Amino acid sequence: MIQRVAKDKLLDLASKFKAIAVTGARQTGKTTLVKQVFKGKPYVSLENLDMRNFALEDPRGFLASYPQGAILDEVQRTPNLFSYLQEILDNSEIKGLFILSGSNNFLLQQSISQTLAGRVGYINLLPFSIAELDKAKLLPENDDELMFKGFYPPIYDQDIPPSDWCPNYITTYTEKVRHIKNITDINSFERFMRLLAIRAAQELNASSMAIEIGVNVKTIQSWIGILESSFIIYLLKPHHKNFNKTLVKRPKIYFYDTALICSLIGIQNTTQLNTHPSRGAIFESMVITELVKKRTNLGLPINLFYWRDKTGHEIDIIVDSAGKLLPIEIKSGKTISNEFFKNINYWSNLSGEKESILLYAGEQHQKWSTGKEAINWRTLINRDI
Repeated sequence: MIQRVAKDKLLDLASKFKAIAVTGARQTGKTTLVKQVFKGKPYVSLENLDMRNFALEDPRGFLASYPQGAILDEVQRTPNLFSYLQEILDNSEIKGLFILSGSNNFLLQQSISQTLAGRVGYINLLPFSIAELDKAKLLPENDDELMFKGFYPPIYDQDIPPSDWCPNYITTYTEKVRHIKNITDINSFERFMRLLAIRAAQELNASSMAIEIGVNVKTIQSWIGILESSFIIYLLKPHHKNFNKTLVKRPKIYFYDTALICSLIGIQNTTQLNTHPSRGAIFESMVITELVKKRTNLGLPINLFYWRDKTGHEIDIIVDSAGKLLPIEIKSGKTISNEFFKNINYWSNLSGEKESILLYAGEQHQKWSTGKEAINWRTLINRDI
């Protein structure tokens, strides 16, 4: 059992809210986590036809079977339960009474917002972090191997090669989305996902993508929303501080998992990855989503942005801590060069902020009196940023 960092936040929320919703992408270990944390609660999978029929035909009787609460998995399959759950939660003083989870975030979030708003604490479970893999002694030493394997639990606990697992995951995902969101042209949606993977770590240009795929901009925006709400992609928003410069306003596209990027763009092994033109973008995706995981697992708001002006000067990450800004540059190279600090120096001159961090693939740790610091990106395991 790989211990999840989010466990502590899950327990904390269960001490404050009467119900907890555990959301996240498919196959991130939501069921495993809730069964481990709430061992004393009955576990009910509403994928089971008999249990689902019971819940649909007699929701009061179904819920009355669990006076001390339960784990209700795939609860979005029984939307009529939520109104009855509302009544139970309003009449109870027990914290952490029901634990709700499901692989369909669209329907689960919709049902909760309609009937249980304000009564439920949320936690998003993302794929493994490097800290979790490191603690379990499963973290690959080689960055290319890590990027190719990605971070989804089945690749580690079931020892399924990513070249086998990822294509099946993508196919299953697109089929589920097709039924839920009534996507009629599944081939265009699959091309859209591949195009997004090629454009990982780039600005989102919906108009350009619409022309390339042959659909309208509203369709692209809808599909982006689907991928974002199902935790396949993360949109990094631009920071607003302009320092009298004209800034870009479009978000940048990142995938939560690098193995999916590799699969979508046809990378079949680490040798291909090592020389692939997208390697730098995949490395950047890995580091940025690791920063996102660190805050998500602790239940903290995401205070990460990027900064880019119209002349092309860009900072990969701006950490905004109540107005104190920390610029971070991400480089996949192993040797520090002055070129790595070009944009940081430019931004520092504009902002007056002196502290900055370079996260890179090399082992050397350098810290200058000027406030600049260069560290291996894996030190994020033990470092708060």
